[in-house]
Amino acid sequence: MGRDVEWETIPELVRWAAVRFADTEAVVEGRTRVTYAELGARVERAAAACLANGVEPGDRVAIWAPNSLDWMVAALGAVSAGAVLVPLNTRFKGGEAADVLRRSGARLLFVTGTFLGTSYVASLRRAAGEGPGEGPLPGLPALREVVVLSQDAPVGFRTWKDFLAGGEGVGAAEARSRAETVAGHWPSDIVFTSGTTGRPKGAVITHGQTLRAYDIWSELAGLRRGDRYLVVNPFFHTFGYKAGVIACLTRGATMIPQPVFNVETVLANVASERVSVLPGPPTLHQSLLDHPSRDAYDLSALRLVVTGAAVVPLRLVERLRGELGVSTVLTAYGLSEASGIVTMCRRGDEPTVIASTSGRAIPGTQVRVVSAEGAVLGPGVPGEVLVRGFNVMRGYYEDEGATAEVLDEDGWLRTGDVGVLDAEGNLRITDRIKDMFIVGGFNAYPAEIEQLLGLHPDVTDVAVIGVPDARLGEVGKAFVVRRPGAPLTADDLIAWSRREMANYKVPRAVEFVRELPRNASGKVVKGELREGARVAVRKL
Repeated sequence: MGRDVEWETIPELVRWAAVRFADTEAVVEGRTRVTYAELGARVERAAAACLANGVEPGDRVAIWAPNSLDWMVAALGAVSAGAVLVPLNTRFKGGEAADVLRRSGARLLFVTGTFLGTSYVASLRRAAGEGPGEGPLPGLPALREVVVLSQDAPVGFRTWKDFLAGGEGVGAAEARSRAETVAGHWPSDIVFTSGTTGRPKGAVITHGQTLRAYDIWSELAGLRRGDRYLVVNPFFHTFGYKAGVIACLTRGATMIPQPVFNVETVLANVASERVSVLPGPPTLHQSLLDHPSRDAYDLSALRLVVTGAAVVPLRLVERLRGELGVSTVLTAYGLSEASGIVTMCRRGDEPTVIASTSGRAIPGTQVRVVSAEGAVLGPGVPGEVLVRGFNVMRGYYEDEGATAEVLDEDGWLRTGDVGVLDAEGNLRITDRIKDMFIVGGFNAYPAEIEQLLGLHPDVTDVAVIGVPDARLGEVGKAFVVRRPGAPLTADDLIAWSRREMANYKVPRAVEFVRELPRNASGKVVKGELREGARVAVRKL
């Protein structure tokens, strides 16, 4: 789609882009500006350094760092050496990172220096503890080398500059020869699920799956050469790495990585770099629209927004188009186990379709909705969403039991999401199966209630959970972020809800909060809300 040559692997794509878009600006990071030709050379140098460090095809190479040019170069270099990339969530604590490093058997780790006031190296040292390993973290025996993406590193660790220098004895021909051995069916990465419920599991995705999926994404979104793409979505997440870095490589778009979401920085970047593409969760776009100084920034270059979540208010789509003049606003749905993309709206879809659904199945995939017994359900009937197609993972890394729970012998992936298909095949995600609660015998889906509550003009963000109730078993409790200065009370919102939704959906309690707890992917961490509610009950 949209290309004149075939690339079956990520290293092939990097080399192709370096030639095809040679003089086009590839990455802008502060004062650093790198062309596609220069990016290709940097990636080749990083691949040579991986070879010099003994990285073999199939070795796992992890990266634990925020969005940056060095992240891209390190990751693409490792993958070009035939390694399998293991991106680590920047919100992880040391113990969580050590767990993923241990379970993936990573032999090389790229890690940031201090980020958001935390020394990742120090937290890893504490978490890894003692052990038989000969590397810098003895408690992680498989980990031979840790490279700090900084100008200095503790004793036993290597700096990024030192690591790259170590590859100078490896010729370009040797690095290219290794890259050419990589095959499309090889794993390119293991994406560990965000772990909002339970222990993260590693979804194994191949080069071929990744490239096909994000070529399609780029085609449906209308990404093109000359676009300037602000990548706020974290690289450790598919939305950042694949819908960001990989997609831009396929089209020759310019990447502007932003390590931390800060609305003032987003506004400044959009204005100064003439950003045209800004994917992200709805909260990102909402905060942009509501910022009091928005009019001081020239946002006129913005033309493409891709968002995705259970709740995308119609008002948000209309405001992006009306107030910012964004010509294309699209919604999509995906999960790590399906290469991050399952359905997507199409350019030209009505605003109501974009706001109320996540679009239709992408080419090469099938989507169905089934009952708890596995019966296929018709349009308008909620059930579990199943996916089958080229994008479905090979399985969870070294976890046959967990794989068998979600992948059947016919290739259908159980997503764990509750959804509804309409007559045109548009999918509306109504919730996670685990988030559903039962009110007096009625199934209540928090995301559906959140969608309705989001229509109230004084509600800017909302999350709903089920809490115990002596009479009904469970009832809804809403955590609400009010519009600044709004006089909205809990009684007001409950009364409004009674007029707008079925009685069993109406929250019986409302708690106003400054902001909702979210992970780095933008998902609300409902476990924190549930724990807070349990603590409050125990105190009564």
